[in-house]
Amino acid sequence: MNIKDNIKLVFGNNFEVKGHSFGFPVSVSGEVVFNTAMTGYPESLTDPSYKGQILILTYPLIGNYGVPSYEYDNTILKNFESDKIHISGLVISDYSTDNSHWKSNKPLSKWLIENRIPAIYGVDTRMLTKIIREKGVMKGMIVNDDKIPDEYVEGNLVEQVSTKEKVVYGNGKYKILLVDCGVKNNIIRRLLVRDATVIRVPWDYDFTNDEYDGLFVSNGPGDPKTCTATINNLSKAIEGDKPILGICLGNQLLCLASGGDTYKLKYGHRSHNQPVIQNGTNKCYITSQNHGYAVDTNSIGDDWSPFFTNLNDNSNEGLIHKSKMIFSTQFHPEASSGPTDTDFLFDKFIENVIKYKKG
Repeated sequence: MNIKDNIKLVFGNNFEVKGHSFGFPVSVSGEVVFNTAMTGYPESLTDPSYKGQILILTYPLIGNYGVPSYEYDNTILKNFESDKIHISGLVISDYSTDNSHWKSNKPLSKWLIENRIPAIYGVDTRMLTKIIREKGVMKGMIVNDDKIPDEYVEGNLVEQVSTKEKVVYGNGKYKILLVDCGVKNNIIRRLLVRDATVIRVPWDYDFTNDEYDGLFVSNGPGDPKTCTATINNLSKAIEGDKPILGICLGNQLLCLASGGDTYKLKYGHRSHNQPVIQNGTNKCYITSQNHGYAVDTNSIGDDWSPFFTNLNDNSNEGLIHKSKMIFSTQFHPEASSGPTDTDFLFDKFIENVIKYKKG
């Protein structure tokens, strides 16, 4: 590994820390966020929801189990959540130069360099996390060799990560139309094992006249209010009777499509240990999460109820329609990485699809 010392992380408030480079020697800008998960960096780095972000991992040792190989199952990569790395840059405390795992195919550093992703280690990530918790997420830069990058402008990140054409997976009994706003591979996997044919379409695809048994709205990056085409299409779908499930960004888009509102969280939820409670019950679940925006529960209409609530900050974690087969979650029931406690929600969705098909 070629270690360089002329690299630093600069926050939007001009606070900076110096460290060592173990990625591609380029300067980038982005929104600086943190994730407190202890494992799962191959999945996190390839999660499209991280598009445009410089990711701080708070777990102190990263890279110790390397990076798995690129293997496909049903044309879907088995060990990753998309076909490429989506983060803009990586910040960690200590990099493990000697990786050891039976599935390891290459070191993390080599993978980052191949994908032209800058990375810095040797910094106090806990201290950086405390700054973000106090000040909120902010723009920042990873600066290599004192070359200042262009200022980060978010724009419509969903458009950048969504599929550009219709793609069909599987040949199952239930026809699921998946609106790709930055979908994770494991969402598709969890639908395929439930006898579904998954029809993946672009974020702005007009599906209002298509034939399908159930509608799925995926996760994705950025501000949900930039997805006006998706919101307009969803508002028409909500008027119908077909089952709908939204995850993460999909939760926010369903809220906006039904006349509700969303807002930006101070520092987001990005971890494997977010506790949520199912409203109206005493059932609590530990969930995997990755989002920076949330639904304003006070804005939802009379036809909707909060489905889950975050036990850390009482923010909305899902919606459920009072009379139709429509529900959503802010967390990730498909996990990957993270706990699989809420995988049963895919069963609930397919059960709704079966009810719809039976009339």
